[in-house]
Amino acid sequence: MSHHYEQSGVSLEAGYESVRRIKKHIARTVRLGMMGNIGSFGGMFDLSLLNMKEPILISGTDGVGTKLKLAFLLDKHDTIGQDAVAMCVNDVLAQGAQPLFFLDYIAVGKNNPAQIEQIVKGIADGCVLANCALIGGETAEMPDLYHEGEYDIAGFTVGAVEKSKLIDGSKVSVGDQLIGLQSSGVHSNGFSLVRKIILKDNSINLYQHFDELYGKLGETLLTPTKIYVTSVLEVLKSIDIRAICHITGGGFDENIPRVLQENQSVEIDENSWEKPPIFNFLEKVGNIPHREMFNIFNMGIGMILIVKPEDAIDTVEILKKCGENAYIIGQITNSDEKDSTVCIR
Repeated sequence: MSHHYEQSGVSLEAGYESVRRIKKHIARTVRLGMMGNIGSFGGMFDLSLLNMKEPILISGTDGVGTKLKLAFLLDKHDTIGQDAVAMCVNDVLAQGAQPLFFLDYIAVGKNNPAQIEQIVKGIADGCVLANCALIGGETAEMPDLYHEGEYDIAGFTVGAVEKSKLIDGSKVSVGDQLIGLQSSGVHSNGFSLVRKIILKDNSINLYQHFDELYGKLGETLLTPTKIYVTSVLEVLKSIDIRAICHITGGGFDENIPRVLQENQSVEIDENSWEKPPIFNFLEKVGNIPHREMFNIFNMGIGMILIVKPEDAIDTVEILKKCGENAYIIGQITNSDEKDSTVCIR
C-alpha cells in the first residue's frame, strides 16, 4: 500500500477492491470475438470470427450528462451504466452495425468500491442487452476534481456492418414511412432542463409519488435508456431499412433531418403513438410550449426506422414480436426548401 498516495486522497486498495467486485459483472458480457482478460493494458477483440467479407467498423462515444445529478441525489447508481451503453450502441446501430465491444471511463472523487460495482453492474446489464462485450475500462480517482460521492461516466463502443449493408440515408425517398419505437421515458437527454423545472423552479421532492407517473418522480426520471439493438437487427434480417434515427439531444427537429436528402421533409402524426406520462408532466409543470417539447425530448419515440411503404406493416409486426411498442408515425414528403423540416400535426 502507498501511504503517501493515500494521504493525497487516492486509495489504491479501494481501486483493487473495485476491480475484484466488477469482474463477475464483466463476465456476463462475454460474446463471440472477445479475447483476453480484464486487467490487460488494452482490450482485444477478434474481428475475424465474425466472418464478414467487407466489414465496416463504426464507433460511437457518449456520456450520460446531468442525469447523473439525479443519481447522486437519490443515491441510486445501478441503472446509470445502462444509459451510458445505450447512448453509444443505439448510435452505431443507426448505421446498421451490430455493437461488438464497449469500454467505459468512470471518474470519481473518492473510490467507493460498492458504488463502482453498482455503476459497472448497470454497464454490464446494458452490454448484455446489446450483446456487446465489455472488454475494458478505466476508473480514475481525482479528489481535486470531483466531490466525494460524485462521479462522471463516459463510454465508447465499436460496431461492425457489411459494407453492402451500411445504412447512411442515401436511399430515403418521398413516400417512405417512419416507424417509431417507443422510448422508456426521458432517456438521457434534456436533464439540465428537467432539473431546472423540477428542482430549481418548483422545488418538487424527487421522492414524491404522482399517480399519473405510476410511482415516485425520481424513479421515473432515472428509468434507463432503452436499448434497441436486438429488435432492430432482427428487422434488418428481412427488411431493407432506408435510414435509422436515434432520437437523442435535439429531439425530432435535430435528429430526423440528419438522414434526409435535399428537398425532403417529414410529416409526423403525434397522435399515432402513446406518450409516456412524464412528458405531459414536464410540459405542464415547466410551462413549455407543446411544439418546443419535440425540439428537446424524444416525446416517447426513442428510435425511428424509415422504410418503403410496402414494408411498413411487416416492420411493425416484426418489432412487436420482439417486444417493442412500434407505430407508423409519419412519412417522407417533398419540400420546396433546401433545408429539411419536421412537421408535427
